[in-house]
Amino acid sequence: MAPHHVLKCCQRSLAWIPVIFINLVVGWSYYAYVVELCIFTIPNNAEKISYLVVFHLFFIMFIWSYWKTICSRPASPSKEFCLAKVEKEQYEKEQPDAQQDILKKAAVGLPVYTRTGTGAVRYCDHCQVIKPDRCHHCSTCDMCVLKMDHHCPWVNNCVGFSNYKFFVLFLAYSMLYCVFIAATVLQYFIKFWTNQLPDTHAKFHVLFLFFVAAMFFISILSLFSYHLWLVGKNRTTIEAFRAPVFRNGPDKNGFSLGFSRNVVEVFGDQKKYWMFPIYTSHGDGHSFVTRLLTLDPEQIAVGLQINGKSSVDGLASPKHILGNNINHIEGHQDDVAQTVTVTMESES
Repeated sequence: MAPHHVLKCCQRSLAWIPVIFINLVVGWSYYAYVVELCIFTIPNNAEKISYLVVFHLFFIMFIWSYWKTICSRPASPSKEFCLAKVEKEQYEKEQPDAQQDILKKAAVGLPVYTRTGTGAVRYCDHCQVIKPDRCHHCSTCDMCVLKMDHHCPWVNNCVGFSNYKFFVLFLAYSMLYCVFIAATVLQYFIKFWTNQLPDTHAKFHVLFLFFVAAMFFISILSLFSYHLWLVGKNRTTIEAFRAPVFRNGPDKNGFSLGFSRNVVEVFGDQKKYWMFPIYTSHGDGHSFVTRLLTLDPEQIAVGLQINGKSSVDGLASPKHILGNNINHIEGHQDDVAQTVTVTMESES
């Protein structure tokens, strides 16, 4: 057992190497820009002060969002998604087919609408929980993560429901940080390169700073653009590669509510907080509003019995079906109800 624990400890220590590398690069860039460029190279005080003010604004927002992404612990499923002790003991004794029957009964009262590719209830044998929609097990973090997007080595953390907004802002501010450095350093880069400025110790820092900032900007731009596209489509990276499977089949747009509401789900209702790494995302990570055409007919029937209703029309659906986010779309009920109708079909 001891070697296993030692190996785990070494893996966790080595996982911080990319984070340390990023912080060393950022620390050097701060010194190179503030000291070598602004203090020792730029002669004009007005230009120097304006550069320093804008630089520190981007620097603070970048560091803030970066460490919020690192320090936000991934959210995991709550206890209600765990099997009861009796069900767990029975589950461990049964064959796969009988195990699915147990999981189906346990999932009836839960807001779970996605399935495996074979139509089975998604269950994590390692964590011993019924997986909520959009939840996946991360082998690196050794846990199930709500609305998991991916595991990012550069932050040594899983990007998911608890920190996805922070991750997008981290990409945005790191891109702005790099492009600002590259744009303001360019003229002095040219002057050093063409020997218009004396060959001092600042030359190396200024030349290298431009190349590093431009290189990081190009690489981050593509990643940031991709995640903006994901936000607009209300998809995770995992869902972009493999569409979520409902009982009616795969639906890559199963969680999409329209561009504006997709953005609000990640960034929140109040636009004044969108640009700050403060948690404002909607929901609890366990249940998500889905397009009604992909809902499980059996779950709809259960929801109707619970709420004592006999029909579903447009968005007049029980809260059990739409989860905790139903109030996000009640204001749009009339508009959507004109175009969306749910047809109840029994399984053959």
